[in-house]
Amino acid sequence: MNQGISTRSVPLHHFSVPLSATRRGARLARLLAAEKLLAWELPLDPARLIVAELATNATLHGHVPGRSFRLALTVVAPVTLRIEVTDTRGDRLPVNPRTTVAAHAESGYGLLLVEELADRWGVRCGPVPSKTVWAELDLQEGGGVGDATSE
Repeated sequence: MNQGISTRSVPLHHFSVPLSATRRGARLARLLAAEKLLAWELPLDPARLIVAELATNATLHGHVPGRSFRLALTVVAPVTLRIEVTDTRGDRLPVNPRTTVAAHAESGYGLLLVEELADRWGVRCGPVPSKTVWAELDLQEGGGVGDATSE
């Protein structure tokens, strides 16, 4: 019996970087993610779109003056890309995108996009005062995303 041994997958690739919680930082998050995905020979989209939405949300809703946000990309076997954006506003959790859109809000459509594009997504609170919004994409062995064919 393997008691005490973690069954968690070992990352095949990992990238993490702090970025300024500004529009420029959000743009840099998207550009850096694209560079890493290309280097890892993974498709750019929909991951690039998810990074753009989560980084923009971190700068708009998770911004604390003088504090940055963190972008992390991890690929684990059997080929899942995990995107994480951590900000320092753990007191401001994302609202359910279905509820926000149903109420005809002027914002909240970004998380609806994330919900549609990602295979899974969610929020992890902590360590105080931070929160991490994450999304996962299941990739095909050949590098494609989900059922779509890669070019």
